[in-house]
This record gives sequence, C-alpha cells and structure tokens, in this order.
Amino acid sequence: MAHRILYVEDNFENRLFVRRVLESMGLEMIEAEDGLAGIEIAQAENPDLILMDVGLPGMDGLETTAKLRDIPVVNRIPIIALTANAMKGDRERCLAAGCDGYLQKPIGVNDLREQVSRFLASN
Repeated sequence: MAHRILYVEDNFENRLFVRRVLESMGLEMIEAEDGLAGIEIAQAENPDLILMDVGLPGMDGLETTAKLRDIPVVNRIPIIALTANAMKGDRERCLAAGCDGYLQKPIGVNDLREQVSRFLASN
C-alpha cells in the first residue's frame, strides 16, 4: 500500500506540481485547500506525512500545525512546512510551531523528494 501524503495548499498549480512529484515516487496525495479542511482530512485519513503551506488564507499553516499538534490521533504525523518566505528566522518559526521540516518555494523536485523520503523512512 502506497504512503499517503496530505498537502494543505490553496494554490492549484502548486498542488498539481507536488502531486506529479509524489505520484512519480509511487505515493498517494490527498488535498486540502485550507487549514480547517486540512485538520478534518488529517483526522479522517490519518496520512503518513503532511505538507503544509504556511501562507494559507484565514488560518495560516503555522496555526493549523499548532492545532494538529493538539489533537492526539494526528499529533505524531510529521509535518513539512512549505513557504515562499525566505527571511531570516522563518525556518525557526516553522519548527517552533511544530513543523518537522521546511522547504522554500519555489519547491525543487530533488529537495521535495529527499525530505519526503527521509520523513517516510523514519516514520
């Protein structure tokens, strides 16, 4: 059975790109377009890994991550933050909010593959 990855992202093109990369790795991708849907889907589907856009409208990705960390059935799922923010301290803010990994946008195919593979291997 393929590993299932939840990608919480409001941008369709980003979801399409990541889906292509993950499917080329033999993985299944589940999508959520906002933080609330991401929380609901994570609880219902119990994915192996969550990719979290930080710049979500409404409840942003860091707040969504913090809420996921407070839910016992999903709080151990690794979360990788994906963000266009490349300012000093952004990586640390993501990790402090409960993310396990961090990728800058635009996402590099090899960087995405490496991080996803690493977290799935340790899970």
